[in-house]
Amino acid sequence: MEQLHNGYTLELSEGAFPLSTDSIALADFVKLKPRASVLDLGAGCGTLGLLLCAKDSTCRITGIEIDPFAHDMVLKNAAANGLGNRLNSICADLTSIHSLIKAGSFSCCISNPPYFSGGPESKTLSFARRDDLCSMEALISGAAWGLKYGGDFFLVHRPERLAEIFSISCKHKLEPKRLRLLRHNLSGPVSLVLIQCRKGASPGLIWEEKALYNSDNQPTEYYRRLYHL
Repeated sequence: MEQLHNGYTLELSEGAFPLSTDSIALADFVKLKPRASVLDLGAGCGTLGLLLCAKDSTCRITGIEIDPFAHDMVLKNAAANGLGNRLNSICADLTSIHSLIKAGSFSCCISNPPYFSGGPESKTLSFARRDDLCSMEALISGAAWGLKYGGDFFLVHRPERLAEIFSISCKHKLEPKRLRLLRHNLSGPVSLVLIQCRKGASPGLIWEEKALYNSDNQPTEYYRRLYHL
């Protein structure tokens, strides 16, 4: 059981991907309009949805998750936190998104997807770590399908796949508008990229850089904000 901001709790199913900086940093990066309707692609146990509900009291989250155990945990977490009318899950393959939701139904889309393509299969968390069932093309085209014109797609991923992400996003009329490079410490390499793309927007990219620890290995103000310290 994980304790989240504003009294919310997160329970994870056995073998589920644990609460990580990736999800916490993405939830902080997301900018929601009032009463936002949010689509969470690859929702897992509802981690991102819960983090956003803790952040914004007016948003509504619909997740798509292929793992039935994780899907059940979303519903359990929603009930445990009194979010039955704000946090929901569809147990399905997101590659079938055209039959799951109407086009342009959401003002915002979020995803903390599998990062790795190819390589040996993990004995644990294979769905969470590999994109065999969630290719970049399927993920981004799914976001484009679900978003209204002017809606935003927020994504966290690895820096080595940034060119691929931008290329596929532009192909689907999702224009990169904001990029945050995240380092573990100020002098270290970029470990994560956080990306905001807007459907139908004109070109223009805002570039940000953040670090979790400063030069003397003390938490930065950014880190303290992420973890509400």
